[in-house]
Amino acid sequence: MTEITLNKRLKKLQASPIRAFNDQISDIEGIIRLTLGEPDFDTPQFIKDASKRAMDQQGNGYTHSKGLKELREAISAYLQRKYQLSYDPDSEIIVTHGATEAIFASLMGILNPGDKVLVPSPNYAVYGTQVGICGGELIQLDVSHNQFILSPEQLEEALKESPQIKVLLFNHPSNPTGKSYSADQLKALATVIKRHQLLVISDEIYSELTYDREHISMANYLPDQTILINGASKSHAMTGWRMGFICAPDWILSEIFKAHQSCINTPTTQAQYAAISAYNEGDEIIEEMRRAYLERRNYLVNNFKELGYQVSNPQGAFYLFVQVPDWFEGDDYDFCFQLAQKAKVGLVPGQAFGPAGYRYFRLSYAASMVNLKEAMHRIKNFTHISQ
Repeated sequence: MTEITLNKRLKKLQASPIRAFNDQISDIEGIIRLTLGEPDFDTPQFIKDASKRAMDQQGNGYTHSKGLKELREAISAYLQRKYQLSYDPDSEIIVTHGATEAIFASLMGILNPGDKVLVPSPNYAVYGTQVGICGGELIQLDVSHNQFILSPEQLEEALKESPQIKVLLFNHPSNPTGKSYSADQLKALATVIKRHQLLVISDEIYSELTYDREHISMANYLPDQTILINGASKSHAMTGWRMGFICAPDWILSEIFKAHQSCINTPTTQAQYAAISAYNEGDEIIEEMRRAYLERRNYLVNNFKELGYQVSNPQGAFYLFVQVPDWFEGDDYDFCFQLAQKAKVGLVPGQAFGPAGYRYFRLSYAASMVNLKEAMHRIKNFTHISQ
């Protein structure tokens, strides 16, 4: 039999290191896992009820590949209400199978083989895998020495070194650092981006979870160059529903649509009816969850600082990105593995988010306060014993 050659691009890539480490420690009895970015809140009842009504009323067939018109209209109204963004529901919005599919379809729609994609690092690990599958080359720009914020000077320098860069893959608020950008910071970046005629894929899935300032979208400053990614997973506690969306100018979206349609054909119908309710009626429940996350953030930041850990105060999302203490002999993987085995607390090694994450770890506070307090108690004991 002739040897079968599989996709050579995939041979050079790896599956999610976040999920891999989570799987590695998940069998430890009694472990508190603060590894995955999944809200501990249940999906609100009124959203679930909307899905049930759709099933009972025969809302179970295919929808348009772009998503239900009613949902695209709800998304359009939501973006206008929340962020003063204007998108045509017919030509500038696609409903996707979560934000992950939205990013993949966007990359597939705009990249040619060898195109370079710049991403501030540390960054969500799936970005590199998706860029590689789509034939692009990922360039990671270390922003760890600038409080995890991409500056216009850094961006300008990176573009001088690699003038072939076509796309900036931008995550705001950031996973894993929780960093969010101010209006002035976005304006300064937008000036550089516009001058170099870059496309921006702006992953704003955590836009509703901001604490110290209002979220401002990159699309407010670069509407003609921005592919906006968002969804209901984090904001409305709907991770398993897989409800995301893409917004972009119609000349860009028409090409992305081909990739999207060939990948999933149509989004899940019942989840779309749930999302209509989420976007039309969910503002109050979003605020309740945001306040809970803020309380958790403050509790954890204060306790880590009391222990002597170096931790930046995140302005968004639900992650802490903490530096491995100097007294620990080993890297971030060793630290997280020992913590899982000895203290039964699951965290994610920072190197899972690229080289700039070396000797950091990520903690997800999308967990109950009860679990967070117990986890913090165990981390304190581990710290005192290990020092």
